[in-house]
Amino acid sequence: MFKRILVLAMAILFAAPSLVKADEGMWLPMFVKRLNEVDMQAAGLQLTAEELYSINHSSLKDAIVSFGGFCTGEIISGEGLILTNHHCGYGAIQDHSTVENDYLTDGFWAMDRTEELGNPDLFVDFLLRMEDMTDRVLAVVNDEMTEDERAQAIDAEIKVIKAEVTEGNDYIAKVKSFFEGNEYYMFVYERFNDIRLVGAPPSSVGKYGGDTDNWMWPRHTGDFSMFRVYAAPNGTPAAYAEENVPLTKELREQNDAFYHHLPVSLEGVANDDYTMVWGYPGSTDRFLTSWGVKQMLDIKAPTIVDIRALKLDVMKKHMNANSAVRIQYAAKYAQTANYWKYFIGQSKGLKRLNVFGKKQAIEAEYTAFANSSEENKAKYGEALTLIAEAYAAMDATEKGANYLSEVGIRGTDVVLFAFRAKRMIDQLIETEDADEKAGLIAQLEGFAAEHFKNYDAALDEEQFAKLFAKYEAEVDAAQHPSFFAHVNKKYKGDFAKFAAKMYAKSYFTDEARFAAFIAAPKAKKLAKDLAVIASGSVIQSYFGMGSANAEADAKLVKGNRLFVDGLRKMNPEKNYYPNANSTMRTTFGKVGDYVPADAVQYDYVTTLEGVIEKYVPGDHEFDLPQKFIDLYEAKDYGQYADKDGKLIVNFIHNTDITGGNSGSPVINAKGHLIGTAFDGNWEAMSGDIAFEPELQRTISCDIRYVLFIVDKYAGATHLVDEMDLIKGE
Repeated sequence: MFKRILVLAMAILFAAPSLVKADEGMWLPMFVKRLNEVDMQAAGLQLTAEELYSINHSSLKDAIVSFGGFCTGEIISGEGLILTNHHCGYGAIQDHSTVENDYLTDGFWAMDRTEELGNPDLFVDFLLRMEDMTDRVLAVVNDEMTEDERAQAIDAEIKVIKAEVTEGNDYIAKVKSFFEGNEYYMFVYERFNDIRLVGAPPSSVGKYGGDTDNWMWPRHTGDFSMFRVYAAPNGTPAAYAEENVPLTKELREQNDAFYHHLPVSLEGVANDDYTMVWGYPGSTDRFLTSWGVKQMLDIKAPTIVDIRALKLDVMKKHMNANSAVRIQYAAKYAQTANYWKYFIGQSKGLKRLNVFGKKQAIEAEYTAFANSSEENKAKYGEALTLIAEAYAAMDATEKGANYLSEVGIRGTDVVLFAFRAKRMIDQLIETEDADEKAGLIAQLEGFAAEHFKNYDAALDEEQFAKLFAKYEAEVDAAQHPSFFAHVNKKYKGDFAKFAAKMYAKSYFTDEARFAAFIAAPKAKKLAKDLAVIASGSVIQSYFGMGSANAEADAKLVKGNRLFVDGLRKMNPEKNYYPNANSTMRTTFGKVGDYVPADAVQYDYVTTLEGVIEKYVPGDHEFDLPQKFIDLYEAKDYGQYADKDGKLIVNFIHNTDITGGNSGSPVINAKGHLIGTAFDGNWEAMSGDIAFEPELQRTISCDIRYVLFIVDKYAGATHLVDEMDLIKGE
């Protein structure tokens, strides 16, 4: 469990079912023909399984990309144009923003290819194929192995598989565990690193509603941005270069690869319409047991909510006081706030829907199955006992583990920067080779430039002081990082005084001091640096916590593997889907309204009238540009209005998604793009753990609203012109 603490979603999304029974599940595309094709076509799909996923010819899957490893994007033109969410592109938009050219506030639109902006750290991955490796991987393990021995044997075999598949090419191969280690699948990708920012609406459109509306329906947010994938002139992946060209079908075919872009529909949606979502959902825990639910409700969720509330308060204070800081911390604030509100909603949902009780009912069925024969008892009888024992052991350190993650590792910028930079500086001090020294200094300079670009010392200092003081007060002293003793002895337990000295003197809290130090580094001075002392102490505690929980982790891994295997054997007629793990999935359902509470019913669409109804001049969450208001008053919606003359903004549907599906295409029965998914609804925030068909909804931005903003608001009509618009058949 501890190993999961640092795996936080970059952008968390939720999803959804309908009053019509939804097909719960995030399905691997390679199994659509065997498991889902009949059901999908019965629900309305007009495509074949081969048109959805194929390794022999171009198919829908070739239009779907993993965007930066944290979101999903889709190709929407023959020239590599990518659509994703505004919050997925937020970091790139922020990187290009300054106080003078504030693209976060004002938006950005490249009016020709020369104005499209490069992003050195951004990439997209195209999935080439997936393959079942279960038999090969599990052939190297046996029931006599310890969990550590089992993991080592599996890791070694996966390393061999990946080496075989990537020999002689530039592909990326990943072999991932499914069904808690009962199955293994390989995914082969091709990565493109020249991804350029093409367009983004102002935050008053892309983040309309801010934290207030986040996770809420009705919603009125234009959560989209546009990028373009570039390749070398021969069509192969390449780093940013002036001579690179937009990726096209011809270039892909020239390299024996497939290309597909989604036609864009202007038909809109109606209640009960078929929809499907493709993308890279990050993480779900649908097989979580009652013990895990209890730990989440009692310890993990309230701890994270409490810590993040303090982090947000400090950030907001400094961002409100300084425009430069507001831009620097925009992405960090959004990520922190998203997860903060997520845990609040998830806890309410878990309690309201009695997920703990439902999990106990499943476990009672499982126990009866495990005890139904001697063979079952021998194989599955210990699973729940192992799980219960694991959580009993981990509960004692769970609060401290979350403080270690949320405060120690991720609370302030200085900790990880100091730890990572010190490792390179140690090498710099030890080497006598002039070329190696020059290379290390160049690396450190680049690392520092990236770090200090979005860093404010005053903000970071206040966060450090307040967060670590809270850590000291809330967590058992036996679980404190060792530098707490130094603070207590030298600073009488005053973390503000410790922080004041550290930020005033440390080589890692000021860019000029850092540059001067790496020019002539000294080991003794490095060892006495307070940031080095604090960061080293935190990292030492992290590894110590992992070692302390090793036995419990092993029990949990084995217990979960046996439990999930037993569940599937107990219900052989049921098609189980694996938890999300950032691999390509598809899910399908229907557009649909829902009843969130007694005497309340929500429609399935929102309109531009609703945007205007929420408008509050000067409010950072609900303000609007004057041009936007002018277009509304003139009802100048162009070809993007519906048959009644209204402009649809968002719609809801009951597809099963989660974080990582941000930016995923919403596709109709004909394979045409009708929207982009960006959020889920408040009433179903327990969805990552328990799917609730009556309540869960995916919130998506209607593609016609996207086109209205691009065309009528931004005047970037050339982008619309390169799309294949479907106006009705």
